[in-house]
Amino acid sequence: MSGRVARQVERILDERPDKTVGVIVHMGDPAGDQDGVLATALERNEDSALRARAVLPEAVRVSRTAAIMNGANGGGVPNLRPEVANVAAVDGAAPSMDVLRRGNLSALAPLLEAEPVRRARASRPGAVAEFWTSRSAYLELDRDELARLPLETPGVSEVFFNSTVFLPVVSRARDLPAAVVENSASSWGITMTGALAVWGAYGARGKGVTVGVLDTGVDPSHPDLRDKVVKWAEFDGQGQQLANSVPHDSGSHGTHVCGTIAGGNASGQWIGMAPEAKLAVALVLNERSGTHAQVLAGIHWAVEQGVDVLSMSLSSPVFDHEAPAAYTEAFRACLRAGIPVVAAIGNQGEQTGASTGSDFFAFAAGATDYRDIPAGFSGGLTQVVLESTFIPSQFLPLIYIKPDISAPGVDVTSSIPGGTWEAFSGTSMATPHVAGAMALLFSAVPEIRTLSGAKRAIFIEDLLKGSVDDLGEAGHDCRYGFGRLNTLRAVALAKNTPLPTV
Repeated sequence: MSGRVARQVERILDERPDKTVGVIVHMGDPAGDQDGVLATALERNEDSALRARAVLPEAVRVSRTAAIMNGANGGGVPNLRPEVANVAAVDGAAPSMDVLRRGNLSALAPLLEAEPVRRARASRPGAVAEFWTSRSAYLELDRDELARLPLETPGVSEVFFNSTVFLPVVSRARDLPAAVVENSASSWGITMTGALAVWGAYGARGKGVTVGVLDTGVDPSHPDLRDKVVKWAEFDGQGQQLANSVPHDSGSHGTHVCGTIAGGNASGQWIGMAPEAKLAVALVLNERSGTHAQVLAGIHWAVEQGVDVLSMSLSSPVFDHEAPAAYTEAFRACLRAGIPVVAAIGNQGEQTGASTGSDFFAFAAGATDYRDIPAGFSGGLTQVVLESTFIPSQFLPLIYIKPDISAPGVDVTSSIPGGTWEAFSGTSMATPHVAGAMALLFSAVPEIRTLSGAKRAIFIEDLLKGSVDDLGEAGHDCRYGFGRLNTLRAVALAKNTPLPTV
């Protein structure tokens, strides 16, 4: 057992006096970065100081980071190879999801076969939930079992308490500015980001696209969301899927988010970025909060459902320099499956982050108002990772900036349960604008689907980053990210950008 894992277990036992303790255990990756997704992410991070247009997919260049990770030859000639820009290190023969599943299950096997885990599974229903996508498992163990588990189980990378994950605090609008009210044809964000123009210019409204949403649930009977919820799941605090659950919203947040992604115009005002898209919704938050196990289970479910985009307007404040490795691994699995993950950066203000949006592999969204000014509550920071279970030591310290992009998140009108509408403010409102924009890209440029795995997700992300309205400081900054979402420009550029061919 590494000293880091020993300290984690010791801290959990010191802080939790309970007889049994629920933890998330993450297993290391014996296969390493075989498909180059990590190398590609590291290389893209090198370009983060450039202006927004510089990160657009280009023709061909040399992959610097891939060369390092594949083994540069001392002082001799590096093992360089030509690659497609911004998807450079992603191997054209990347492992399939079946290969990834088998590899991750193999890495999980020593944990699931350990004697304490076998006893827990036999004696306590719901004590074990496995998530191959994140190479982790929820375990409810007694104190002695937890103390012995890492000693008796090779390959344990991280152990953390199954603590609470919250909704970012959102505010309900009292008095809407006149400029917002005057956008009577659509919610102002739909107009500001160019989604309304995409419908008219390209006839694309999200048809054939499924967006995964992890939230408080959804009211499928809302007139703006009828017949749009095609897949549903509900998870308990131990990461177990509840049988016989039917779609519902434990609060109002999830219905609001779903409306901004795919809502119609039942009120006479369009509220959704991609009104012809479908929704796969998982209830992972019980009105205001959930657990890590619920969220990891939701990500796992969404990958297995084959969603095209994943939207996560949830978070916990981050005080360490690295999000839990289980999230990083889950998001990397999403990218490998071709699923970009859009996550809220949080509502604690400048120089703060969130457990999902701050992750290296998440596509983090910050919030702006109708004047294109960043919301005071919108998070964002320069993240410095000094030690990591995930990032190779030669790339440490790793410095990167979040959010990646900003989008309308102040005074956003959308659906709430009971067939009505209300205006909310938060990075939770910005996130579905970005997820909806991705749905429009998929429907406007169906050829993007011919890209395999991570190439597809990275191509979508780079198109959105490179097509923004670059506001604030030039290039990538902590308030706007690369800039404010411009869906019309993204679709126009995608129509004229050659797809990667290697």
